[in-house]
Amino acid sequence: MKQRTRKRIVIIGAGSAGLCMGVQLKKAGIDDFVILEKGGGIGGTWWRNSYPGAECDVQSHLYSFSFAQKNDWSKPFAGQAEILEYLNRIADTYGLRAHIQLNSPVRSVHWQGESAHWRVGTESGEEFEAHVVVSALGMFNNLVWPSIPGREDFQGTAFHSACWDHSHDLTGKRVGVIGIAASAIQFVPEIAPQVEQLCLFQRTANWVVPKGNTPYTPEQLEHFRQNPSAVRENRAEIYQTWNTLCTFNDKKVLAEIERAGLEQLAVVEDPEVRRKLTPNHPFGCKRPLFSDVYYPVFNRPNVELLTETIEKITPHSIVTRDGQARELDTIIYSTGFETTTYLTALDVIGRDGLRLNDAWSDGAQAYLGMTTSGFPNLFMLYGPNTNQGSILFMLERQCDYIMRQLKRLGDERLAWMDIRPDVMRDFNDQLQRDISAVDVWQADCGNDFYYRSRSGRFVTNWPHSMDEFTARTTQPDREVYEVQVVN
Repeated sequence: MKQRTRKRIVIIGAGSAGLCMGVQLKKAGIDDFVILEKGGGIGGTWWRNSYPGAECDVQSHLYSFSFAQKNDWSKPFAGQAEILEYLNRIADTYGLRAHIQLNSPVRSVHWQGESAHWRVGTESGEEFEAHVVVSALGMFNNLVWPSIPGREDFQGTAFHSACWDHSHDLTGKRVGVIGIAASAIQFVPEIAPQVEQLCLFQRTANWVVPKGNTPYTPEQLEHFRQNPSAVRENRAEIYQTWNTLCTFNDKKVLAEIERAGLEQLAVVEDPEVRRKLTPNHPFGCKRPLFSDVYYPVFNRPNVELLTETIEKITPHSIVTRDGQARELDTIIYSTGFETTTYLTALDVIGRDGLRLNDAWSDGAQAYLGMTTSGFPNLFMLYGPNTNQGSILFMLERQCDYIMRQLKRLGDERLAWMDIRPDVMRDFNDQLQRDISAVDVWQADCGNDFYYRSRSGRFVTNWPHSMDEFTARTTQPDREVYEVQVVN
């Protein structure tokens, strides 16, 4: 028999979501929980993604928790190191370190019907029994590697941008970057002055719009430190902007953003390069990108933009369909994550042997993005269709909702609660209808499964405002659950 540790609650992941859940449990006086983290440090995506220039695309006065306001962010959109420091400070301030178990990747989550608990197994063979499991995996788990003939044959240095090889000095190297999107537009301006030659292999042009990330002056920082209300006021203003922007229904605002993007693109001197960088789809069709320093890179003599399809990779080069070979020392794959996988990244089995992979055969779906029928006492943070505005704001709303369900489990002595199939179906049917009304998401822009599962189901973004998500997650919904009282 394997030794099993019993915990009231198991949280999977010690990123922003897992930390937020841990804080709320501690505030409620609940200490019987463990946070299992696969990595060697806390912070989730901000611990793993340490590539040069990594920073947030939401202003930090909003990309921070309401219960942990920071008044001295160094610039409007904080960088990776500053965000990681902030998250570590939260772990220390709220006493979460003792609950976090690092280097503990979860392998399986199996429901035990007779005893009404979850059995959680790690890669090391350790097992936990829990009344409740909270998944804080989010969207960015499994890396995407392109299917290019010869990829394994390359004899130079190759790595994914999400696993940056800091031991590899790029100085004077001939570097190829495959995949030009969210990560690449941040690290490319950082490495371009350092390398001998930089070949950027672009499949689809993206909108890259102005960011406005000039660091705060000492005077501004002192003003924020001395006047916390100024930070709260700025947070409220930022909130209102994102509250409507990510619904993509204000055509005047979207047109202005596109105008600003094209104006910024005009800095590229070569008209042919500028043409290749010009998107042919509406802003919002793909993940919006923000940068003030990306386009000037293309005026450098050592930077080449390539839009021909890659045919193969040889031991020393990348060959495009036109037969041209670029000799390279280093290849950086900036090809992102399997954003539509969510909790199916693990082996999850619910009631009556139902596998989550089977329940989600048509794509990930859940009630309010947090709970799926057939999987009692299992809640998800940053689950299907919860990506909108500032995810940290959305996470707080989700944690509040889960805490209410935990209270109900205790107050009513429930063995388990499970969202009714008809409720989840009706919710998701309406959600997909609402998504179909967002026209920019229906345009053809080669989303390549960032927004949609392979079935075509749109499974990432929340199509309404953050206000609407707050309203939906705070309304009474006792009747939507099937429950079983403890015998």
